[in-house]
Amino acid sequence: MFPTMPIDLLWVNANLATMVDGDVPYGLIEHAAIAIHQGQTVWLGTMSELPTDYPQQCTTIHDCHGQLVTPGLVDCHTHLVHGGNRAKEFEMRLNGASYEAIAKAGGGIVSTVAATRQASESALYAQSAPRLEAMMAEGATTVEIKSGYGLNLDDELKMLRIARQLGRDYPVNIVTTFLGAHALPVEYAGRSDDYIDYLCTTVLPAVAKEQLADHVDAFCEGIAFSPEQVARVFAVAQQYGLPLKLHAEQLSDLKGAVIAAKQGAISVDHLEYLSDEDVPVLAKNNTVAVLLPGAFYYLRETKLPPIAALREHGVAMALATDCNPGSSPISSLPLVMNMACTLFRMTPEEALAGVTRHAAKALALQDKIGTLAVGKQADLVCWQAQEPAELSYRIGGVECQSVLFNGVPR
Repeated sequence: MFPTMPIDLLWVNANLATMVDGDVPYGLIEHAAIAIHQGQTVWLGTMSELPTDYPQQCTTIHDCHGQLVTPGLVDCHTHLVHGGNRAKEFEMRLNGASYEAIAKAGGGIVSTVAATRQASESALYAQSAPRLEAMMAEGATTVEIKSGYGLNLDDELKMLRIARQLGRDYPVNIVTTFLGAHALPVEYAGRSDDYIDYLCTTVLPAVAKEQLADHVDAFCEGIAFSPEQVARVFAVAQQYGLPLKLHAEQLSDLKGAVIAAKQGAISVDHLEYLSDEDVPVLAKNNTVAVLLPGAFYYLRETKLPPIAALREHGVAMALATDCNPGSSPISSLPLVMNMACTLFRMTPEEALAGVTRHAAKALALQDKIGTLAVGKQADLVCWQAQEPAELSYRIGGVECQSVLFNGVPR
């Protein structure tokens, strides 16, 4: 067998968890190799099947020494760009205050809005970059970043510009999401419909004109916006051809997930209060359920998302850090995997699929990333581990030995 094209890079002696859906757990190929050309996977298989002339023509060969190789991890829900921190609110919660009580008292999202507005673009970039670097250090090669802490035209644009700049400055794939309907800013207190009008007529059109967002999201909750208000934002987003996502059923069941799924949303996120009977709607509309165990843990929630029903109906379950200053100050996807297994009783295979194949689907990128397959972007991680379950089993301590971002090591 002869190659049809040259190759730039060859990883050999690896255990490949391809995460391709099929009969083999993890899509595992043991004693394997993977060949890369111009940032794309062009061949993979067992070492015994490796074309004999690949090693001779390849410019770089990396020996994995029997270690585990997975697709690059995908963090499909983050609020990475923000100003300040909310350590004081963490202390308040430990003294008995609820998340809702803190928000109603002027804390919560609104306090981060104040810090984000006050920060210059350069200062906000400087605060955000280390968070991205921490994610990359633990295997993330694609990261979604939401706005939603500006809540006015200038500061929402500022956040999205910073996210785009991070994507230019770092080799990680950055996906941006406009989340103007995240919370009601103080200047619109008692006038939530007016704020939605402002988003629909002023902010979202500007975001679309400058091509700063890949998706549009909203927070459908009693402390945020009603399903009817979210529907108005979504209607404008669809006019601009922007795919939809939704924070839904985190604190109560407002049926936001059902409404979003019927409108074609690619994902609905959180879902602790999603009812079992609504799960088939997600399945019917091919909507991804993005679960966020970091927020569940951090807020000491007790209401579990309907894992069994999601599993029964074949709904893709993605996982993400929800990296944010108030309810999930976490940057480690491997830690999230462990939390998903211990708190939500997901299996290690489901957890790894949740940060690879299904997370890619939650960003509508499943044709490019999320699995190891010929024709896919060569985002790879070689771990200091031999078995895929180790990534969920360990609470920290699984090191990335090598990472490829679009075929380029860093």
